[in-house]
Parts: sequence; structure tokens; C-alpha cells
Amino acid sequence: MKIALIAHDKKKTELIDFVSENRNVFSDHELFATGTTGRRIISASGLSIHCFQSGPLGGDQEIGASIARGEMDLVIFFRDPLTAQPHEPDVSALVRLCDVYSVPLATNISTAMLLVEALKRGDFEKVEGNRPSYENR
Repeated sequence: MKIALIAHDKKKTELIDFVSENRNVFSDHELFATGTTGRRIISASGLSIHCFQSGPLGGDQEIGASIARGEMDLVIFFRDPLTAQPHEPDVSALVRLCDVYSVPLATNISTAMLLVEALKRGDFEKVEGNRPSYENR
């Protein structure tokens, strides 16, 4: 599976720890991340990760474009709901695209844990999003 990893500044350490603790699961998948988050995960875990731009510089939008092209299967995005983000419209667009294309999205560690357990069991089946029904209306 192709998995995107994203975290707001105050959540980066939590995501890095989560990925490192589940390194054996993530090592079996193709990983992508926004720039700063990806570099920090690589440094902590040694995992191979394709890094896009940092979120505020367009990384969220790059991941969103990958979702729209059908090139992303799962997104783990540890958001900081208590801090205003200057690129919040990009974040909203990314969440919307996950919904449009039925891409599973974890925005907190509890949901991420459930998705990782499903990955361990092989429970994921790619679901076609809403695109065909919208295009054929």
C-alpha cells in the first residue's frame, strides 16, 4: 500500500514515535510524507520515505494530487486541532479528497492504531471513490 504520513508541528514527535514503534508494519509499504515530517521519520526510524514539500509549502497539496490520481491508499495525518494553521485550506482540501476517493484517513493516534492493526491483518481492500458516479452524472 501507498501510505502518506503528515503531522502538524506539535504532533510530529507523536507521529515519529508511532511510526517507529510500528516500523515492522510500515516497512512493508511504500511511504510518502510532507518534507519536514518525512525527514524526521527517516532520521528516527531508518525507513525509506519519499518526501514531498513541507506542508505550508505545498506538500499537503502534493499528497492531495496523489489521492486524486488514485496513487495513495491510506493517509495518517496527526492534526493539531488546538493551533491555527496558516495553510488550513490545504488541510481541508486534503481531508475532502480522502472522502471523495474513499481513502482511509487517521487524524489521531487512536484511529491510526486501528488502521495499523488492519494492515497487520491484511484487512484493507481498495474501495472505488465517488469519482465515477460524479463523472457520469
